[in-house]
Amino acid sequence: MNHDLLKLGTLGELRHAGYQTVPVRLEMRHNLLGRLRGKEKVIPGIVGYDETVLPEIENGVLAGHHMILLGERGQAKSRIIRSLVGLLDEYIPAVAGCEINDDPYNPLCRRCRELLAEKADAAAIVWIGREHRYAEKLATPDVSVADLIGEIDPIKIAEGRYLADEETIHYGLIPRINRGIFAINELPDLTEKVQVGLFNLMEEKDVQIKGYKIRLPVDVVFFASANPEDYTSRGRIITPLKDRFDIQIRTHYPRTLEDEIAIMDQECSYPANSSLPLRVPQFLKDILAQITFEARASNEINQTSGVSVRVTINNLESVMSNAEKRAVINGESEIVPRLSDLHSAYASTAGKLELEYVGEDKKEEDLIERLVNRAVLKIFDHHMKVDDLRRVIAYFEDGWGVEVSDRSPSSEYLDALREVPGLREAVNELGAFESPGLMAAASEFIFEGLHLHQKLNKERHGGRFAYHA
Repeated sequence: MNHDLLKLGTLGELRHAGYQTVPVRLEMRHNLLGRLRGKEKVIPGIVGYDETVLPEIENGVLAGHHMILLGERGQAKSRIIRSLVGLLDEYIPAVAGCEINDDPYNPLCRRCRELLAEKADAAAIVWIGREHRYAEKLATPDVSVADLIGEIDPIKIAEGRYLADEETIHYGLIPRINRGIFAINELPDLTEKVQVGLFNLMEEKDVQIKGYKIRLPVDVVFFASANPEDYTSRGRIITPLKDRFDIQIRTHYPRTLEDEIAIMDQECSYPANSSLPLRVPQFLKDILAQITFEARASNEINQTSGVSVRVTINNLESVMSNAEKRAVINGESEIVPRLSDLHSAYASTAGKLELEYVGEDKKEEDLIERLVNRAVLKIFDHHMKVDDLRRVIAYFEDGWGVEVSDRSPSSEYLDALREVPGLREAVNELGAFESPGLMAAASEFIFEGLHLHQKLNKERHGGRFAYHA
């Protein structure tokens, strides 16, 4: 945008500059085409949707469609909608003092029409940034027509105006975002009355308030999100409102471990101390992502509500926290999470799972432990082969054992690396692990993998675990 335009302060100056306003749909379409020509990413920061969701959104924007995104929790629905604000122009002009951001060339409200008739080219304008042209609302049963669309203002009635006069309205959220984007999350939670008001506004451009039909031709692109289970439930959503959304786009969870890990790395906001380097082994990231994949495939978990990517992100932050605590207590020079830190992820997992059955014989902790064990076993088999660890197994069969703990300093594991035949070579197979912290993490991974393959026993002694034949 030419920022010299921001210096224009009257309608006359705007006309003289040759500035033209366009509807929101055309504005978004023009800016999307510009990004496509420039080979720019249309919605940055979204992982795993390049071949599925994003092409459909691009088509919807080009067609000028109202859209609804259907998906379980934690599938970036709200983030996608908020990111579409970037397709609006950086600034647009509006009549100064207007509650509904009226177009200076084509005002809707009576106050602006009268103002322009009186002052003509001398009428003042203001420039509105794109961030002020977006509004969203979480749908709940107590959201009213007054909240979204407007209500009769009794003070204006007392001043002598008629009920059917548009100037009696105290505008709600949607008219105030005129010439912008409005998003509503969990759409089926709106009452029928509010849903009727919405579809009238989207299609017929009018609304009934207190029994009076009021013309309200706002220029708004509507986006909504919903859980598919609720959206398809009879009685949760009225059919005419469904029909007003031009396209329905189905979101999904990451389909590969790599995408899940990429999102985890991107979204993890752990405030690690810069004086202590944070190093997370790749196999541990794989395990954390696989735990979430196991949860999404479990018939013990309610899949209609979903298992959010936030499970993976928060679990990474939890194991980092436990590892940092150990590093500080033991005076270590780096933070390296390891398998013995996974117990700290139970708290960040439990609150995000909805079990199908709950009872004395169905404990959440037991389910999470099974998910963790399945994940560790799959990732172990991806990285290692049991047959390559025969020398390690033989050491334990000779009667020796090893103890591990989330409180043990990494230096304690160096003795095992020296004493257990074949362990150092196995660690090298996992990567160039040259530091004590990384070698300790790799050693625990190998011991636990052998235990889950029933090659080693594992016993708990307080906060420590002993592996033996």
